[in-house]
Amino acid sequence: MAETINKTTLASKIAATTDLSQAKVSAVLDALFDEVSAAVKAGDKVSIPGFFSAERTETAARTGRNPQTGEEIQIAAGHRVKLTAGSKLKAAVK
Repeated sequence: MAETINKTTLASKIAATTDLSQAKVSAVLDALFDEVSAAVKAGDKVSIPGFFSAERTETAARTGRNPQTGEEIQIAAGHRVKLTAGSKLKAAVK
């Protein structure tokens, strides 16, 4: 079964390969996640060539259906995040 890598595991692995402390790597990851989140929230597209791009998309209001009762419900317009894998990431999994 594949290993699940969370932020702590990722920081630990990066710290081991870069000779940085896990605390410093964790701080850098926190800053990265904060910057990506802020940029996407502001409507900017974040692109790390070869690995991924993230952008905010708009969804229109629509009619949905409650799966338990079958009753129609109105779903408000909103925003979603679209993540696209880059070529290097795609090639790594082949």
